[in-house]
Amino acid sequence: MPISFSTCDFCDTHKDDQSGALRVLAPGFQDYGGVSVFAGAVVTVRCHEDNSMVKQILENEAGQGRVLLVDGAASVHRALMGGSIAAVAARNGWAGVVVSGAVRDTAELRAAPMGVRALALVPMPTSRAGQGQRDVVVNVGGCMVRPGEWLYADADGMVVSDRPLHAVS
Repeated sequence: MPISFSTCDFCDTHKDDQSGALRVLAPGFQDYGGVSVFAGAVVTVRCHEDNSMVKQILENEAGQGRVLLVDGAASVHRALMGGSIAAVAARNGWAGVVVSGAVRDTAELRAAPMGVRALALVPMPTSRAGQGQRDVVVNVGGCMVRPGEWLYADADGMVVSDRPLHAVS
């Protein structure tokens, strides 16, 4: 069941909160997925032009409505995810993937019933050298994000919270 929320409402509610519990990811991420509004608990990956860990996680783990947040060092030289990985990730129950870097296979990403945000498209595939770190604190879009925090994405942008902000039914 989709979560109903508004990132603007979250920001209105928390505009005077200086605790850092709610953070806004910098603008610049483009929407490439088949779902434009998504949210979930965050799993983090840090990698640079090597999607070995991204592929392993999305293809082999049940997403359980989570969001994979990939710190690709904002590199747009190689795509860290493409359409075939997105299709498997959607089947495995991932709510979305946010890549601070590039993705590829536009039509296939759009066909995947999940959220996909990235900085750019590039047709060059990734290298696979088994590199990357999982479940580490990452800096994505000017925002420090810890594994287990919550990411919310809608047409107005993306926010991260240290706890769920939506109403649970």
